[in-house]
Amino acid sequence: MPPKRRRADQSSPASTPPPPLRKPKRQPVVVFAHGAGAPSSSDWMVHWKKMVQDALDAVEVVTFDYPYMSGGKRRAPPKAEKLVDHHLGVVKDAASKYQGHPLILMGKSMGSRVSCMVASSDDIDVSAVVCLGYPLKGVNGAVRDETLLQLKVPTMFVQGSKDALCPLDRLESTRKKMTCKNELHVIDGGDHSFKIGKKYLESSGLNQHDVEMEAVKAILQFVQNSFTESCA
Repeated sequence: MPPKRRRADQSSPASTPPPPLRKPKRQPVVVFAHGAGAPSSSDWMVHWKKMVQDALDAVEVVTFDYPYMSGGKRRAPPKAEKLVDHHLGVVKDAASKYQGHPLILMGKSMGSRVSCMVASSDDIDVSAVVCLGYPLKGVNGAVRDETLLQLKVPTMFVQGSKDALCPLDRLESTRKKMTCKNELHVIDGGDHSFKIGKKYLESSGLNQHDVEMEAVKAILQFVQNSFTESCA
């Protein structure tokens, strides 16, 4: 008896298409700006640069000093708006050097505020902004949210719960008004630089290193999601 023919909608194992190839990992370039009171060579900046470099597998984490920091003299910073041109120049150089790599802007405190200003420039294509300790409150206590409300780039905030420069309730109100995708990761008990007091660590059972690593993992997840959505 001759063998039965296969139905037209059935496929033999040999004709099954191979699984799709995995897309190559997209290594970002990160431009990381320092805060108002310490240069890019500070222990804090070097520490966070290393953590972010490792977690994101970045092709490079570019750090730099604003002009007022040059010469090793400690001077008061100018208004954030006056730092935009220099910052933008650094970003353009990095984007030109690493063409085809996603561009991430990250900053500490004042550097995060300037990063948000730079991200709104029409001259660059930014994939995401990461703000470490965003200084939402000005010297006079007023909420400085105008820059955030203009953003169109996915933005993440990493904030200490005890950061006097960014009360979480005020940040939450601002985030609800923002039109871009935005996320928040809170470091419980952390101050403006995410430092957690010894007593708080002991009472909560937390560990400074582990808490920071959790923040870095959250940044990685946010950045990966931003890449996925930009390619959708």
